[in-house]
Amino acid sequence: MFDCFGLNFYILFRQNVCVRMCKKLLLCCLLLSTIRTTYAQITDSSAIKTVTLAEIRIANTSNARAFIDKIKNDSSFYKAFRNLRVLSFSSLNNIVLYDKRHNIKASMTSKTHQIIEEACRLTQKIEETTTGDFYDEEGKYNYYTAELYASLFFAFEKVCGETNIVKGYEQAVSGKTGIDKSKAQLKMLFFNPGAKIPGIPLMGNKAQVFDEHKSRWYKYSVDIIEKMGNPCYLFTITAKTAEEGGNANNIVIDKMTTVFDCQTLEVLSRKYSLSYDAGLYAFDVEMEVELNHYKSFLVPTLIRYIGNWRVIGKKKENGVFTATLFDFK
Repeated sequence: MFDCFGLNFYILFRQNVCVRMCKKLLLCCLLLSTIRTTYAQITDSSAIKTVTLAEIRIANTSNARAFIDKIKNDSSFYKAFRNLRVLSFSSLNNIVLYDKRHNIKASMTSKTHQIIEEACRLTQKIEETTTGDFYDEEGKYNYYTAELYASLFFAFEKVCGETNIVKGYEQAVSGKTGIDKSKAQLKMLFFNPGAKIPGIPLMGNKAQVFDEHKSRWYKYSVDIIEKMGNPCYLFTITAKTAEEGGNANNIVIDKMTTVFDCQTLEVLSRKYSLSYDAGLYAFDVEMEVELNHYKSFLVPTLIRYIGNWRVIGKKKENGVFTATLFDFK
């Protein structure tokens, strides 16, 4: 017996998950046992939860708790973005801001290239087209959606001394104020979903989907899928509806799907929906990230964002951005 997230779960091993795959998929299929249905019930608590799992052996273990802990503590997703601090790459960038009637207020389309020289990175603007009031009279961003995007992908002033080390590195909001603090908080939500986000009014631990007190608002499932010709694990977290006993006021992550490499358990893609409203601070966004390998580096190659965001002292913004990253060196 084992305890996932400190709660009790039925572990339902589903039939007919591993289908015939091509030779490329054979190695991972060997990790799957003969498909059968098994029910394991842990009953040291009156609240019984359910996780749906394919019968799997992951990283040489069939222990479901080890798999869930691996997901909970994954750093490969954030590591992929940290790798952008030490690699040269090109990027196609598109940002669109809308008004209340969903008419375009401003936009930016550009191609950029980041160079790495002597442990420093610098973004070169190859071409750019803007509309509306994307920039103010001083050439600064008029929208914090654009500021957030720029902080993720651009370094128009040389930045030195950065690394891609994740261990021991923590994103922090302490010492930051205004838009810088808001950007740091959203980055924490994007890169480390499930972590406690400090400093957001009334949010508390509502983003902690793996917390034993929050997990009761969610359904969890693991399935086997094929992605780019390779077998992968699809881990899905979905907020329960009110009819299922859910409570939208107690959560921030509405849905999150993550695709893990079958053999390495690296994140290959993630899509999630986040929403929160505390009056002066609110957001309702969807984000999708595709990752791939450049040599030994896992890197994001496609990022899509859509939604609205309102912070204290700023007007509500409704924006969309897309980044396509390529030509890594």
